[in-house]
Amino acid sequence: MAQTLSTEHPLHRWFSGLVENALYSEVGLCDPALADYLSVLLVDFIHMDRIFPFRDDFGRPIAQIADMLSMTQSHAPAATREAIVHRHIGDFTLFWTGIYPENLKRLCARDHRDHFIDYFRQGKRSYAIASELSAENTAPPASLLRRLSDHFEYCVYGLGAVRREVRACEAESRSAGLRT
Repeated sequence: MAQTLSTEHPLHRWFSGLVENALYSEVGLCDPALADYLSVLLVDFIHMDRIFPFRDDFGRPIAQIADMLSMTQSHAPAATREAIVHRHIGDFTLFWTGIYPENLKRLCARDHRDHFIDYFRQGKRSYAIASELSAENTAPPASLLRRLSDHFEYCVYGLGAVRREVRACEAESRSAGLRT
């Protein structure tokens, strides 16, 4: 598994600034813990093994929410395992709906098990379930998971604003590179 970047790493600080600006200025949601969570999510999901941490019986990454949901049902999982899976489903749906919404058509294509899954509703639901299965003394605390559920749409919009800013920075870098 890839190593986690420190909060002092320039990429982490850049994402933190983008997320804070998006949530505070564009969304109007001033919640430092939520902003920190989203920043860490973006940094973590740079690594593909963090987007797809679960494996099937053959060692292949589980990329469908329907398959992740079945993990919570099979083998009578402990509440902790179920909380971890639901938290990841919340993170997974938040990432795809906020950062790469155009990929939802591919992720939910007719030939995929996720064809009937609404990523918005499932994300809200999974964070709510994870919050019920977690405690305040866990990381992340149950109250933060509840806020992720309650403010899912705002977080999606905020991540979309982050994406737009990243794209603007890329375009600016390209145009600056053309001038030199």
